[in-house]
Amino acid sequence: MTMQPPSGLSSPPMCYRHPSRETHIRCIRCNKPICPDCMNAASVGFQCPDCVREGSRTVRSGQTVFGGSLSGERGTVTYVLIALNIGVYVANLIWSAAAGASVQQLIQIAGFGGGPDLDYLAGAANNGQFGGIDTGQFWRLLTSDFVHIGILHLAVNMYALFLFGRECERLLGRWRFLVLYLLTGIGGGTLVYLFQNVSSAGASASLFGLLAAMFFFFRKLKANLGGLVGMIVINLGITFFVPGISILGHLGGMASGALLGIGLAYAPRGPMRLPVQVGTMVAVAILLFVLVAGKTLASSIF
Repeated sequence: MTMQPPSGLSSPPMCYRHPSRETHIRCIRCNKPICPDCMNAASVGFQCPDCVREGSRTVRSGQTVFGGSLSGERGTVTYVLIALNIGVYVANLIWSAAAGASVQQLIQIAGFGGGPDLDYLAGAANNGQFGGIDTGQFWRLLTSDFVHIGILHLAVNMYALFLFGRECERLLGRWRFLVLYLLTGIGGGTLVYLFQNVSSAGASASLFGLLAAMFFFFRKLKANLGGLVGMIVINLGITFFVPGISILGHLGGMASGALLGIGLAYAPRGPMRLPVQVGTMVAVAILLFVLVAGKTLASSIF
């Protein structure tokens, strides 16, 4: 038998999401009755789930100093790039073994035998050979940035990427940092292709690009440049005076990083910042494309 409330008394309020639950608490924004399971603490009182969701749509997410997402503080892209570089190194060893490399050759390729066997450093990462670009294999400009000649080469570059990559990703956010890394690697490969057209391998072009970009980031932030400038000078000295290092690859990465760093750091705050930053990236990409296309076209004609 259904009981009716006495005359003159209203029914107790029920939670708008759980009609069977009596409650005397209301959302401070919409005044809907809410039960304990639907209460979300606010600065004063409680809000219902619908008002919390609506409020989250209108609140801007945090940004880095250069307009990127704060998700870059976790360094996710940096760790993924490190994993990819290590994965390519391991893949080269597996490919070389499958191609018939001897144990001694595998030891050399791994970097434990006095130097790599370049004849077997190919396959998944193309060995960084730029000669194939003349026949349309343009991806080699990028894949060469993920190939390392020996375990020491890999370890040094990955340690540098761990240090500089996380800092750049923290300042830029994920996708800006990824574009910076990839374009500077291609920039280094482009300069080698233009003037040498020989084998080149390693993430160093991207790392020099990060250093160059960080110079402008620090300058914009009025941070102390002493340590960074010292590191750049030391690495340039190693580049020019240690044999076997791709000078043009490092310089190409640094030049690309400088151009991108200026555009990313000095883009005006406000609604024009993103268009200026994206425009800078697109302009550098077009410049590299034109240089590579011009070199390839000239090679085919002459």
